[in-house]
Amino acid sequence: MLFLGFYVPRTWLLPSTMVSCALGLGAVWYEKMHTQELANTFYNLPFVNGMMGMSQTACLFGAIILTAGLLVLPFAKNMEANPRAELAELCALTLFAMAGALLMVTYKNLIMLFLGLEVLSISVYILTGSDKSNRRSNEAAIKYFLMGSFATAILLFGFALLYGSTGSFYIASLGGPDLLSGYNIPVDLRLAGMALVIIGILFKVSAAPFHFWTPDVYDGAPTVFTAFMSTVVKTAGFAAILIFLEPFSSDTDHLFWAKIITLCTIATLLVGNVLALVQTNYKRLLAYSSISHAGFMLIAVLAYSSDTVDNILFYSLSYALATVAAFGVYIVVADSRKAEGIEVLRGLAKDEPLLALSLSIALASLGGIPLTAGFIGKLNIFANAIAQPQLLPVLFVAIGVSVISVYYYFKIIAAMYMSAPIETGLVRVSFAQVLALVVATASTLLLGLAPGLLSFFYAG
Repeated sequence: MLFLGFYVPRTWLLPSTMVSCALGLGAVWYEKMHTQELANTFYNLPFVNGMMGMSQTACLFGAIILTAGLLVLPFAKNMEANPRAELAELCALTLFAMAGALLMVTYKNLIMLFLGLEVLSISVYILTGSDKSNRRSNEAAIKYFLMGSFATAILLFGFALLYGSTGSFYIASLGGPDLLSGYNIPVDLRLAGMALVIIGILFKVSAAPFHFWTPDVYDGAPTVFTAFMSTVVKTAGFAAILIFLEPFSSDTDHLFWAKIITLCTIATLLVGNVLALVQTNYKRLLAYSSISHAGFMLIAVLAYSSDTVDNILFYSLSYALATVAAFGVYIVVADSRKAEGIEVLRGLAKDEPLLALSLSIALASLGGIPLTAGFIGKLNIFANAIAQPQLLPVLFVAIGVSVISVYYYFKIIAAMYMSAPIETGLVRVSFAQVLALVVATASTLLLGLAPGLLSFFYAG
């Protein structure tokens, strides 16, 4: 993709990138059907050496990442007409980011986690600042880069402590005996390393109090890349957390990391939903919404059980579908009306009722309204957590902020249906964009009405 820009017209680049994502989905499906065979051959080769490993869960997380990328890419259509946009480079960086995300869902060694995280992060830093003539885009990129660099340093410090106390970077060895236990060291370096790694990953998923970059970056980045990072990065981050916590399942370890994540969960739910109430900028509102959804997914992590992975998979998919539709409608309307903010959506139901309907369904799913995938996702997480009495305070907070979230989502719906349009006229939507919105909206409703359909993909 990087060099294809030298040889083909610009109009070929986005379709070629989407074909690449589709081929990736096909490859993931092939791996899912032949997991054991590949695990015994490719992943044990000397140059892999067990540092990566494919499983049914990794395949499903990978499929969500590639599906989100495939659905977001059609909304980069306006960049084809912009001669200042380096389209081949942007398409290549998007694929690099997804490659890094796939490393984060298949790693079995901390070095591979670091490589995946950095390939993803550096690509997204550049995509954030890709609108070079926009000062907000430049500001967002430098903020994201600087804060991301600090988070990476914290993560690497955690890796060093884990290696020093266990003698290995392999995930399976992190739950073993502490090699430094007989040296009268006043601090358990293994637990300290675990805490630092968790903090480094929580930064990537926009969990409070490591969320400060999120509103500015979401607002300043080109909207299509805001949609990309809010879906792909969050899915990869939670997959990485689940893999990392596998060896820390003993009672002592669980008690330690549960305290950290409990505090972060409560802070994330409150910060995301309370601050979203006062937002008048559409992208900043969805940024705080993204923070709040990280809080709901952290509840699933806290309620660590045999259902946790399935619950996070379902929630990640439902969130990705709704977010693609929410940003997709906003992109096509803002591009056509040459304006930004919630105001640009006023009266949309009168001019473009189907676009307004798609956005309404997406926002209803994000708010957890029944008959949508988002409702089933929250219901699964709450049902799993309510069986654990120690999580009841967190659940009370989560239910309270869920009620709050309905207000700021329906504020947008009210603007579309109950306000006079600020500007009339048809909104230009390409066939690929229509197809992406139809798939995202229909899937949101289908999974809300028949969530058991997803079990077909879990099988085999």
